[in-house]
Amino acid sequence: MSANPKTFLSEISIYPVKSLSGIQLDEAKVETIGLQQDRTMMLIDENNVFITQRKYPELALLEVKLKHNTILIKSPKQQPIQISASDFQVTPLPVTIWKDNCYGCVASESINSWFSEYLGFTVKLVTYYHTNPRPTDVKYSKPGDIVSYADGYPVLVISSGSLADLNSRLQQPVSMKHFRPNIVIDNCEPYAEDDWQQIRIGEVIFDAVKPCSRCILTTVNPQTGIKDPQQEPLKTLTQYRKFDSGIIFGKNLIPHSSGKIKLGDQLTIIR
Repeated sequence: MSANPKTFLSEISIYPVKSLSGIQLDEAKVETIGLQQDRTMMLIDENNVFITQRKYPELALLEVKLKHNTILIKSPKQQPIQISASDFQVTPLPVTIWKDNCYGCVASESINSWFSEYLGFTVKLVTYYHTNPRPTDVKYSKPGDIVSYADGYPVLVISSGSLADLNSRLQQPVSMKHFRPNIVIDNCEPYAEDDWQQIRIGEVIFDAVKPCSRCILTTVNPQTGIKDPQQEPLKTLTQYRKFDSGIIFGKNLIPHSSGKIKLGDQLTIIR
């Protein structure tokens, strides 16, 4: 093993509802499907297909907070709504996220109406059905690896050095929130995460399985919910981070087991 004592975990974020704002934490429990409460809920349309900021950037303006055992969501144009586990039906509904067919339990009518009013069309909120988990892509994982409603893998890591390098190329710097990682690592070379294959943070060993290919969602300003008309930072990333697998920024991780991570934890490169 090799370790740099100056390479450490500097940010932890979860996104309880897919494509809504995130929550920064001092510590988190890592489960097999990802960080606890990360992307365990999502919105679906009338065809039971997931929706995101890619098409509805105004989702970025829905602020999410943890309040005891509930989720509090604030809207710029509605009264806040509070959501708990008891607000969801027991019987699961088939739902689609990308090419995956999985399941979700539907929220109460009042919650669904709140989101539908905000977006201007009919949507439903669903919560992850743990009894029938969603598998990760078999091309980059092992049998039994599972994921929540994240795009494809349980955890996303980006180094702060990568963002600093990108911002040095941009006329208007962007924040890490544009890229929605779960964990941010400080004091390593830009794009060091490209070469990681297996790492340890806190109590958890992660396999670094696939570079993260980026899309139009990175152009949504998390403060305004508006897409950048120049398609930045994606346009600049295309100039120097475009590979056969796409426009790369960050690395997807799969945890080996459950455990805790906290700010300041050292990162150890196993291989």
